Amino acid sequence: MLSNETISLIHFNLIQGVGLKTVQVLRDVFGSAARALQATPNELAKIDELSPAMRELLIHKPVLYPIERELELINEYGCQILTLYDDAYPLPLKEIDTPPLVLYVRGELTPEDSLSVSLVGSRNAKDYGRKVSYRLSYQLAQRGLTVVSGFAKGIDTSAHRGALEAGGRTVAVMGNGLSFIYPAANRALVEKIEAAGALISEFPIGVKPKPRNFPRRNRIISGLTLGTVVVEASNRSGALITARLAGEQGREVFAVPGEIFSELSTGTHRLINDGAKLINTVDDLLNELPQHALNRIQPPVSASSESGRESESSQEPSIEKRVTKSVVSSPPADVQPPVQSSPPPDLTPDEKIVFEAIEVPTSHIDTIVRMTQLPIGQVSSVLLMLELKGVVQQLPGKQFAKNG
Repeated sequence: MLSNETISLIHFNLIQGVGLKTVQVLRDVFGSAARALQATPNELAKIDELSPAMRELLIHKPVLYPIERELELINEYGCQILTLYDDAYPLPLKEIDTPPLVLYVRGELTPEDSLSVSLVGSRNAKDYGRKVSYRLSYQLAQRGLTVVSGFAKGIDTSAHRGALEAGGRTVAVMGNGLSFIYPAANRALVEKIEAAGALISEFPIGVKPKPRNFPRRNRIISGLTLGTVVVEASNRSGALITARLAGEQGREVFAVPGEIFSELSTGTHRLINDGAKLINTVDDLLNELPQHALNRIQPPVSASSESGRESESSQEPSIEKRVTKSVVSSPPADVQPPVQSSPPPDLTPDEKIVFEAIEVPTSHIDTIVRMTQLPIGQVSSVLLMLELKGVVQQLPGKQFAKNG
């Protein structure tokens, strides 16, 4: 049962135009949100930190809809309520500049979710981006990390599915109230996420999805996690907002190189140029996390135990089966991979150049860059495409070998 103070904070969350800083001022003055709601005009007039317009808002309290309706919706949808002042409120999120006053939760947030990484990217992702997002999330979940994303179609959906199908945890941060499922195409994911993580939102339950809500929720995606990975994003992608916020919050920013001629790579490549950490494998990401997080990460799962059953790749199962273990799980160092003597016929000109620069038995990425005279970001992107095509695999120490 919700306490009177929690109900009062929910009430403040319903008042249009009243934000966290105002509520904090009121709690400092009156001692509680419950008492602040009862403040008279004369009492509010004595608070110098409040503007005249804000005093008017607090007197008239223009709510989105009545608090009684909100409490009914909370009960109807089985939501847990966490306020900024609760012990169970996620500590990483509490540390950002503008944490949500109230979090609505369907499912459960656990202390273990502090060991988490967010994956974000384009809603209009290509097959390449969806597979990379799925695979990274799958392998992060195998190592015991919670995967956080925004429940949008494309990269976000692949991230949630990857974590779930690995038997891990995932958190979906919504840009609307939790009475709405948006996009509707993801309705089948809701129960799975509730059972192995949570759907969360700062918006009152009856708030519909609106474009202005999504940039605002991005600070929660980044704020919950140790770092944010951007997979496929154009220069106009909202994922770049999440990456910027992650940097401002002191969290790690990662980017996966993409196809060099794709518009969906312009944003990720710009991030890399601006200092985001380029990742080709899950180990590239894990090695950049703080030591306290590394101490909690589970040992890698052997390549043979990965299912490789990406639901989205049913149209091209042979490709997924070939690449599932190539991007992250490496074969034993003493296994000599077969060597392909000539490039496969379906490679692009850049892919042929990089492929031919890989010597027998292996070549380090720096050697490939030197041999091809191409920028390292472009080489990384091409190598990842070659891995997806199943003709190259990465070995430990950023060594690359041709597959047979």
